[in-house]
Parts: sequence; structure tokens; C-alpha cells
Amino acid sequence: MRRQFALLAALGLSMLLGTGCSHDTAVSSPDGGLTLRVAERDGRIGYTLSRGETLLLDFSTLGFELRDAPALRDGLTIDATARTSFDQTWEQVWGEEHFVRNRYNELRVAVREREAPGRRFDAVFRLFDDGVGFRCEFPEQPALGEFVIMDELTEFRFPQDHMAWWMPTREPYYESIARHTPLSRMDTVNTPLTLECADGTYLALHEADLTDYAKMSLRPAGEEGTTLRCCLTPWSNGVKVYARTPFRTPWRTVVVGDTPGDLATSRLMLNLNEPSKIEDTSWIRPGKYIGIWWSMHLFQETWAQGPEHGATTENMMRYIDFAAENGIRGVLAEGWNVGWDGAWTKNTDRISFTEPYPDFDIARIAEYAASKGVELIGHHETGANTKNYEAQMEEAFAFYRKYGVRVVKTGYVNVLMDGKELHDSQYGVRHYRRVIETAARYGICIDNHEPVMPTGLERTWPNLMTQEGVRGQEYNAWSPDGGNPPEHTTVLPFLRGLAGPMDYTFGTFDFSNPVSPFARVQSTVARELAHYVVIYSPLQMASDLPENYAGKPAFAFIRDVPTDWERTVVPQAVIGDYCVFARQERDGEDWYLGAVTDEEPRTVEVALSFLTPGRKYTAQIYADGEGADWKTNPYAVEITEREVGADDRLTIRMASGGGCAVRFKAQKTE
Repeated sequence: MRRQFALLAALGLSMLLGTGCSHDTAVSSPDGGLTLRVAERDGRIGYTLSRGETLLLDFSTLGFELRDAPALRDGLTIDATARTSFDQTWEQVWGEEHFVRNRYNELRVAVREREAPGRRFDAVFRLFDDGVGFRCEFPEQPALGEFVIMDELTEFRFPQDHMAWWMPTREPYYESIARHTPLSRMDTVNTPLTLECADGTYLALHEADLTDYAKMSLRPAGEEGTTLRCCLTPWSNGVKVYARTPFRTPWRTVVVGDTPGDLATSRLMLNLNEPSKIEDTSWIRPGKYIGIWWSMHLFQETWAQGPEHGATTENMMRYIDFAAENGIRGVLAEGWNVGWDGAWTKNTDRISFTEPYPDFDIARIAEYAASKGVELIGHHETGANTKNYEAQMEEAFAFYRKYGVRVVKTGYVNVLMDGKELHDSQYGVRHYRRVIETAARYGICIDNHEPVMPTGLERTWPNLMTQEGVRGQEYNAWSPDGGNPPEHTTVLPFLRGLAGPMDYTFGTFDFSNPVSPFARVQSTVARELAHYVVIYSPLQMASDLPENYAGKPAFAFIRDVPTDWERTVVPQAVIGDYCVFARQERDGEDWYLGAVTDEEPRTVEVALSFLTPGRKYTAQIYADGEGADWKTNPYAVEITEREVGADDRLTIRMASGGGCAVRFKAQKTE
């Protein structure tokens, strides 16, 4: 049962009514570090954000373009303001932190048109110690019932041309290598967007609680290109959002920090989502899995029927045996069901979610898995044919529930849903929500591939455990550009990772690729281990073939490392160069550390002050060995042990494209 501890702090409402030509109001973060001011200027409503004496966002306006109606942007006035304060600590079902503090000061600004028809909305701002979230709420009103949003006019006006880490919207499924340029030289970009300010401040822009709305992207605007304007993903007819009052937009978020680690450890986005709608969450459990997957990307086996078909009864039993022997919770099989033969991405209406191929005896497999204490991980590839999927969805989840399946990986390979609509349009957002809610009724968790970008919905629906939305390990098997460069995973935790868990599917131990020798996993074995700590997901795949793990001492780290955490810290990070993450296991005393570097070899000194003072730990260190190099010698691993405590420092030497993984095993106290 999810527990929640709430302290509703001083609820103070102050109504400020005015009839003058100008209104100006401000609210500060609970610690006083941030100040947000809302104002009316020349009939437009906007906001500024400051940190101390430093202006982070200059006057940035709000508004909406509507269909068959005047824009809701000009001729506006502030009617009233109301302030509240809130302080709550809540427990995550799973996550990077066990308990999360939700503390903010809220400013609600009632806005109306001066002239007829007198439409109204509330601009709501929540100021946290580490940033702000804001949205617009439309109450029921005679002048606005059903309406159509053609554009959201939200601005982020920066006073300087900050350096930006970004991914373009033009590359599908968010499967991109990050770019690093001044923000004025960006394309239209996905969020999260991360900015490095000249004074050392870090900013991250994203959104929270994306519900019945289109996903937000951002594009540079204005002569200097330092103003970012909201872009909503449209329906095929050009409409951005169909709405009916009462209605509210998602939260637009700006996270502020002194270090990249401050961005990665912010829980602002989660705090802006509603508490769990699932009362009994005891069936939602993090864990690791293996699967019939990597062999198909290496072109050794196939999804379709034939002599090389991967998802067979015998092959599944082999994987189940390995999982049972190594304490791995689940086994995934892709290509188990009718619909993969031929040009399946063009014939998606043939996909069945309840009819296995003849050589996949799911009843026998499920019984065998249960006897070994292993769970099946289900797979629903839709080919982005949502109509076909929704027509079968109830039966599909009931079918899996019959065989004890508690986790289903869903996929949407095809750029357009139903040959028409984009994944991150309101159409796609509505579909993904139906899947999550339907799966919850059957006690099933979701690992969503080709998703809409996460926005913290896992707080409300914790059965949404992880999502792809990242250029993951599969690119290292066949991508014409050779695969993901080592820099890639030094950036992801501070860009895509800010949106939520990523199913990256790392864990490769064999770097050979005879079928596509131009592509390979650009890593070392030690770095692959480090990814289990650096890149967060409550469901983590050990993606390599079982035979490549057999007899490898380094596999012990994959067996040991948890997927659920009590606490997370980022001792050091330079985006694009290297990063170090440390996490404490949930309900335990052990800590785990992961460090990865880019193409440059690197030595870093890490203070172990995150360990419990006075407690001794055995540090089990998996480091790049002598001569290790991601290009020439990715296999060299040195495994050592030493006793450490909170007052110690650990020297971490990483090879080119390498890394380091450490388990700090708490010693027993007398």
C-alpha cells in the first residue's frame, strides 16, 4: 500500500483586486532563492523569473490562437490573484528516491478579456526551490465551451544566448544524438532541453502531466533567437488541441540548478503530477530481465517464422534456465505472435495479440517459467496501428494475465499512427493513456517503446514503469553511422533522462559484429556495468546473449545491482565529458556507483561522503583493466576490493570510452 505523509502548510489566500491599467504581482520559492513576477503589459500577460539578482527569464507572454475565434492573447487584464503554500512528503512506489518532498508556493492569477466576449482563464504558477511549473486552467464559462487550440503562444525569453544541449523534433521517436550549440542556432527541438548559462547556472525546460493535450516542442524566435516559443504537435488536419471547459494545459517546467546533478536529482516534474490512482500497488515490482531480442538485431535470429525464428519454446526455456540460475526476474520474447511475417510494418492489421506462432507454446513456457521462479515479459508490437490494438486490447491483456504476465513491452514502429497521426499529437497521447489505464485494470505494467516523451505520469500511474524514447543499444548493432558514440551516455542523464526512466537495453559483453562490422557497441565491459547505475529504469535489461555472460566474473555486478533506489546523488558531472552517479538500494544499506566517460580517458577523484558516516563498506570495484580501450580492447576488466568509509576518496581511472562500476557492500556491525 502506498503511504503518503502530508503536511499542508500555511494556507494563505490573499485576493488582490484592482481596476488600474497595470497589475504586477510576485511570488518567491520557499527558500527565497527564486522570484517569479507576473504582470500585465499593454494588454498581454507575461512572467519573469529571477534567481537572486540574476534575471533568468525576461518578460515572457502567455496566450492561445483559437480556431474560428479571436486569439486569447491581447486585451487581457488581471482580475485577481491568490496565493497558497504547500509542503508534503510522499512515498514513491518505485524510483530514484524512496521519499520525495513536495514544497512550493503557488500564485494563481485570474485573467480575463477587457472587452466582449470576456473569456477567462487562470494562470497558475508553482515555485519550488529548484524551479517553476506553470499552466493555464479554463473554468466553465458562457463565452468558452468547446474550443480548438491552433497554437499555444507560451514564451521563454532568455536574456542571453546560452549554450544548449538538444535533440531535434525531425528525428522520429526521439532517437537522436544530442547537439551542443547556442540556443539561437537550434532547430525546433524536443524537450527536455538543457541550457548552460555563462554564470554556471544550469536550466532544463520540459513539461509535466501531459494529459489530453499535444506534446510541447520549442523553436527559437525573434531577431536574436534567444526567445523560445512553444510548438504543439498537430493532428493531421492542423489542429493542435480539441478542448472543452473545464480544461487545463500540462505544466510547463523550468528546473534551475548549480550543477548538472541538480537537474538530474530534481523531482519537480513528479511533484506536478497527481498522486497514484492505483490504490494497491503491491503487484508493481521493479526488476531485471533478459530476452530473445539482441540476437535478432544481430541478424542471427528472426522475428518472423522460419528456420531462424527466435521465439520458440525451446529457446525460451534456455533463457528461462539462465534467468533462474542468475536471479533475474523476467524473460522477454519478441516475435512470438502472428503478424511478423512478410512486410509486417505495412500489414499491421494482421497482427494478433492472442495467437502465438505454432512453435511458441505459451502455456508450456509459462508453466516452466513458474516452476523456475521466473516471469514472462510480454510483448505487443502494434506497428503503430492503434485501431487494431485497441480492438484487441482487452482480450490481449486478459490473455497475458492468464499466463502470469505482469509486464508488457509495447511498440509503435511506424512514424504515423494509423497511417495518419503523429505519436506525440493529442491523438497519440490519448491512445497511450488508454493503454496504461487498461493495463492497470489487469494488473499489468507497461514498458512503452516509440512513446510520447514522458512527463512524470508514472507518479499517477506507477504501472507505467519505463519507456524508450531514446537512441538505445539497438543502434549499436546496425546503424550506418557506426552506433552510439561514448559521449552519448554522458549526455543522456541530463537531457532525455530528465523526462523519466529509459529502457536503453545495455549490458553487452561481446562486442563483435560479423554481420554488420561497421557498427558495434562503443563501450567497454566496465562501462556497460556502469550504465546500470548511470541510466535509470526500474526495469533493466541484460541485453546480451546468455552464452556471452557465461563464466564472466563481471556478470556478478549485473546480478547484484538493484533497480529500485532509496537515494540518488551525482558527485560529479560535466555534460558530454563524464558523469558519476551513486545510488543507495531501496530498504538496504548498500550503495552502487557508476561512472562513464566520453572518448577521452579520464581519472577522477570521488569523495565517498554519501556513505553512512561511521559505517565500513567493502568496495567491489569493476574498472577498466590494463590496456582497455573501447576501440581496441573493450574486454579488459580489473575487479578489486578494498575497505572504505564516508571519509575516504576513490580514484576512478576510465579508459577511452570506458567507465567504472562499484558496489559498496555494507559490512555487518556488531
